[in-house]
Amino acid sequence: MKRVNLAIVGATGMVGRTFLKVLEERKFPIKNLYLFSSEKSAGTELTFRGKEYKVEALTEESFDRDIDIALFSAGGDVSKKFAPIARDHGVIVVDNSSAWRMENDVPLVVPEVNPKDVDWNNGIIANPNCSTIQSVVPLTKLHEALKIKRIVYST
Repeated sequence: MKRVNLAIVGATGMVGRTFLKVLEERKFPIKNLYLFSSEKSAGTELTFRGKEYKVEALTEESFDRDIDIALFSAGGDVSKKFAPIARDHGVIVVDNSSAWRMENDVPLVVPEVNPKDVDWNNGIIANPNCSTIQSVVPLTKLHEALKIKRIVYST
């Protein structure tokens, strides 16, 4: 697999740190890693594969470099502002907030359910919230067998 230039927006938060842990565990092929956060957390150092990375404040110029993929988990307001900027720089954004989930031109993807929907992205890919992801995997199999008509899901 080709090594990619990867950015994490919201790197110092719990989800951002989990991104780093999972990427390391799965030996995701990273060429260059860029970590972004709020002004308040900028300067924090995070370790990835034994190397220290200094977290940068997210700005409108953050994507003025060679980045292939950006994982966003910094809240809807941040995603609404910065995901289009990243996309316009040729970055594929995978957004973990609620910002893009209801947009018709943004695929809402659960890899175990509809991985091919990634193919029609316009530069931004959304994912459902954590509770929904866990339920749609088994519900997909039930739907295939029984044709579910309606589900009301509350968290």
